[in-house]
Amino acid sequence: MAHKKAGGSTTNGRDSISKRRGVKRYAGEKVNAGEILIRQKGFCFRPGPNTYSAKDWTIHAAITGKVNFKKSKVGKFNGRRELTTFVTVMPA
Repeated sequence: MAHKKAGGSTTNGRDSISKRRGVKRYAGEKVNAGEILIRQKGFCFRPGPNTYSAKDWTIHAAITGKVNFKKSKVGKFNGRRELTTFVTVMPA
């Protein structure tokens, strides 16, 4: 008879790498054109003037300037208006 237990597979070792999402530049900070302002999944923040959104919802600065956040109500498809945060870049 064997005196060693079978190895089998481990239950650990399947942790995914973190995505490093979140706000990268805060209000009042100076940014250059093309810099990443926010990494996100979905539209938690919306791109405003002088910003653009990438395929993975990342918001970039379109021009050099200062970052600004503004809350505004946006109409949804169900007829309700919801408070949403827009990210803008003001020219420096």
